[in-house]
Amino acid sequence: MRRPADVAPGAEQRPGAHTHGIRGLPAPAVAVIDGDGTVLAWADGARQLLGHRAEDVVGRPAARLLASRQEGTEGGSCLPPRAHDPMWTERPGAHEHSSRAVVDVRHRDGRILRVQLDVTALSGTDGERCWLLAATDMPDGDARQKAGEPAVNALLDRSPFSVAIWDTRLRCVWLNQESRRTIGLPPDGPPGLLMREALRGFDLAAVEPVMRGVLASGEPVTGHEARWVSPGGGLGTGREVVFSSTLIRLERADGAPLGLCTISTDITQRWIRERMALMSRAARRVGTTLDVMTTAQELTDLAVPAFADYATVDLAESVPLGGEPLERMRPGDSGIPVFRRAGLASIHKGAPESAFALGDPVYVPPGSPFLYVLHHRESHVEPVMETGPGSWLAGDPRRARIIRETGMHSVMMVPLMARGTILGIAVFVRTENVAPYSRDDLLLAEELAVHASLSLDNARRYTRERAAALALQRSLLPGALSGGDAVELGWRYLPSDRHEGVGGDWLDAIHLPGGRIALVVGDVIGHGINAAATMGRLSTAVLTLAALDLPPAELLVHLDEVATQLTGDAARSGDPVPQIVGATCIYAVYDPATRVCSFARAGHPPPLLVSPDGQVTMPDTPAGTLIGVGLGSFESVDVELPEGSLIVLFTDGLIETRNTDIDAGLDRLATALRRVPSELDGLCSQVIAEMATTSKPEDDIALLVARTRVAQPSAHAARPERHRSR
Repeated sequence: MRRPADVAPGAEQRPGAHTHGIRGLPAPAVAVIDGDGTVLAWADGARQLLGHRAEDVVGRPAARLLASRQEGTEGGSCLPPRAHDPMWTERPGAHEHSSRAVVDVRHRDGRILRVQLDVTALSGTDGERCWLLAATDMPDGDARQKAGEPAVNALLDRSPFSVAIWDTRLRCVWLNQESRRTIGLPPDGPPGLLMREALRGFDLAAVEPVMRGVLASGEPVTGHEARWVSPGGGLGTGREVVFSSTLIRLERADGAPLGLCTISTDITQRWIRERMALMSRAARRVGTTLDVMTTAQELTDLAVPAFADYATVDLAESVPLGGEPLERMRPGDSGIPVFRRAGLASIHKGAPESAFALGDPVYVPPGSPFLYVLHHRESHVEPVMETGPGSWLAGDPRRARIIRETGMHSVMMVPLMARGTILGIAVFVRTENVAPYSRDDLLLAEELAVHASLSLDNARRYTRERAAALALQRSLLPGALSGGDAVELGWRYLPSDRHEGVGGDWLDAIHLPGGRIALVVGDVIGHGINAAATMGRLSTAVLTLAALDLPPAELLVHLDEVATQLTGDAARSGDPVPQIVGATCIYAVYDPATRVCSFARAGHPPPLLVSPDGQVTMPDTPAGTLIGVGLGSFESVDVELPEGSLIVLFTDGLIETRNTDIDAGLDRLATALRRVPSELDGLCSQVIAEMATTSKPEDDIALLVARTRVAQPSAHAARPERHRSR
C-alpha cells in the first residue's frame, strides 16, 4: 500500500460512514508482498499476531520475518533478506492462484511462532504478480500433525468474516471458507469467479459501484451495508442476511492497483436491533406536541443521521401551515407549488442540499416522482439517482445542479397518509453514506412514515380546531376598550397553550348613563371551541343586562338565570355538545362623580385596589356562587376610591398554577403592583411578565386595570346615554 500504516478494516473511514466490527474476534492477519519478496502492505491483524508495526515492515524484505528451522524456539538470526524461500519464489505451483503452507516466523519480542499461511496470487494491470498472505498461529500444530489431524484452518477460514480477493477486473481470485459457504461453493471450489457468480443474491446495483469506486480512487470504504438473499429466494421467501463490509484497494509499491480485498460480517441481528431501536425512538420523539411543524421536524431529526444524510418533510395544502394558499400562487421556473416545507435536517451545516427553506412553498416539475407519490400514494425509490438528460430532473435544472454539487446518489420518497388523506411526502437522501437504499431501508422508512402520519393528522385536526376556536374567541373579545372620562384603561389577554389553547376568559368595559362605567371580567370553565362559544353568550348577556342599569349583585342574579335557562334548553333538546357548565364573573361599576366603585363577584378571584401612593389592598367582597348553577347568591360592596386609584380585575390564570395556590399568587401580584409605572400599558406588560412563569401559561390570563378619574360637574351633566367602543 502507498501509506506506511496499518490497513485494518476501519483504519480509514470516509465522513458519514459507519465502522462495524465484532468484539472479541481478531482482525485478519494479512500482508501483501511483491515478486521480489518485499512487503507492500501490512494489516493490523498481522501486527497483532507478530508484533511488528507497519512502518517497521513495509518496504523491507519479508524473509527477515522468517526464522531458521534449525533454531527451534531459541532465537537466532533471520534468513537472508533475498533467500529464495518456497513460500513466494520459484516454488512448485507458483503459477497457481492459491496454496497453503506452514512456516516458522519470528515475533517482535524474539519468540518463534509456527503459522499457517494461505497464499493467493494477485496480478496487476501490467501482468506483474504479487502475493496476498493470510496467516494464523499454530501453537500446537506439530502435535496435531503427529496425530494425523489436518492442519489448523487459517484464521480467515475459521473466522466469521467473509473475506474475498478481487483482481482489477473484479474477478474473484480467492475466497475464504465463510465466503464459500455464503454463496454455496464447495470448500475447494475453483477461484476466478465473475462478479455476478461470486455475488449471487446481492444487489449488484448497490455493490458494484462501490467496488469500482474504491478500485479507482484507492480510498477505503468501511461500513458498507448490503443485503443478501439466498439463491432462489425472494423478498419474504429466501434467507435474508445483512452484511457490513470493508473494502480496501491492494496496491504495488508504486501505487498501481492490484485488486480489492473485501471483508464482510453478518450484522443481521444487530441491524434488526438497530431498526427496532429506531422505531422505539420514533414512538418517543415524533409527535410529542400537537404542532404540525414540530412533528415534521421531529421526523427529519430522527432520520438524520440514523439512515439518511439529508431528509425533508413537505406537506400538502390539506395541512394548514399558514401563509398564502398554494393554489393561489403562480407557477415557478421548476413547476407548480404543491407542498410547503415543514421539516428539514442534514448532516451538513446549513443544509446545502435543500432548494427550499422551512415554510417555503416547494415547486416540482410535471412528471416528477413527487407528483407520482402524491397521486398514486406509493413510495418511489432510486437506489442510484439518475440526473442525465433523460431523467425527470431535466425539467428542474436547479435541483439537478444541487444534486450534483452535494453528491446525492440515493433517494427514497415516501407518502405521508392518514385516514385516507394524503398529507405530504417524506424524502430521505444519502450523500456521504455510500450504500444505496435497499428494500429493507424502504420498509423502515414506510414504518416511520405511518407513525409520523398519525401524529401529523392529529396535529392537523388540532390545528384546524384551534384556529377555528381562536377565530371565534377573538371575534368575541373587544378590539379596543375605552374608559371615557371615568377611567383610564389598560388590559391584556394571554391565551393558554395547553388543552386546545383556547379558553373562555373575557373582559369588557361598558359605558353606563351618568358618566359611569362598568368593568367586567369572566371565565368559563373548560377549554376549546365550546368554552369560547359559551363565553360569547355570557358576554352578550352581560351587555344586555348592563343596558338595564342594574346594581352589580342584581345583574349577576339575572346572568345566572340566563345561563341556567340556556343549559336547560340544551339538555331538553338532546344536544350532545356540552353547553354552559359553570363560569366565574366579577362586575364592577365606577361612578367618577362620587368616586364610589361597587363590586359583586360570582366565584371569581377578588379585585385588588392600588392607592395613588402604591398601597395594595383587597376589599372584602363576598365570593358568591358560580354562574350557571342556579343558586343566585350574590352581594354588592361599595368602596370609595381616591382619584388616581387603580382597580385591578383578573382571572385565576394570572395567580394560580399547579404548583401555586391562589393566596400565594395574590401576594405575588400585590408585590408586582407596588412597582407601578405611570403608563397602564407598561404596567400590564410588567405584571404579565412577573406573574407568568412561562411564555405559555397553563391557563388563559385576562387582566383589566382601570385608573380612576374624578368627573367635573359639566362632564357629568353632559354625559349621553351608554356608548360602547369596540
